[in-house]
Amino acid sequence: RAGAFTTRVSRISPRHLKRGYRGYRVSHRTRSLASRAGFPRATMGKNKTKTKKFAETKRILNPKEARVDKSGQKRKKKRDDAPDVKHVEATSSSLFFKHNSALGPPYSVLVDTNFINFSIKNKIDLVKGMMDCLYAQCVPHVTDCVMAELEKLGQKYRVALRVAKDPRFVRLPCTHPGTYADDCICERVRQHKCYVVATCDTDLKRRLRKIPGVPIMYLQQHRYTVERLPEAVIGNPKG
Repeated sequence: RAGAFTTRVSRISPRHLKRGYRGYRVSHRTRSLASRAGFPRATMGKNKTKTKKFAETKRILNPKEARVDKSGQKRKKKRDDAPDVKHVEATSSSLFFKHNSALGPPYSVLVDTNFINFSIKNKIDLVKGMMDCLYAQCVPHVTDCVMAELEKLGQKYRVALRVAKDPRFVRLPCTHPGTYADDCICERVRQHKCYVVATCDTDLKRRLRKIPGVPIMYLQQHRYTVERLPEAVIGNPKG
């Protein structure tokens, strides 16, 4: 059997197995014996030409492509004549370019939390300091968010809370959720252009400068100073 196996395998070369030379029929047993003898398996049997199968897999869009929405769905192509909807903030009728005609004595001053704290540290009376800065009657206004922030600060700022509860201060109710005073003040002055905002917070002042027609009052050299108010004297001059 060993001699027959050697003769049988030696007569079958890879070229014969590849082309099916002279009608050789290779059985399963001969193929297994040939693979043991060292013939490669890739050349065993008749090679079938592989044809490309179309439409076998679906085309997948790249998720970074502009046509694909964030939800993974393909966006609908917009018509060329469809107008783009733009939400433009309505301009207040009291504004003449950047000049706010709604501001005038008596001034309504919207006070922030840190403005009260810095005024106490510098030993400045709020109402008197505002009148010395604007040379007119001033009415300080405090929102519920500012009062909530002062109450959260605890016993260390109990003097500031007592100042905010002064009967000369006008209390403004808040209907929005949360007690973050910066967002409350920004939304209030966007809707009503009749306030002068008193704050020492740098981030809040940066946000308020983007809103036209809103003057900002702050502390500078131990006195109140106002910016973006043409009728006011900038600061309280000494002497």
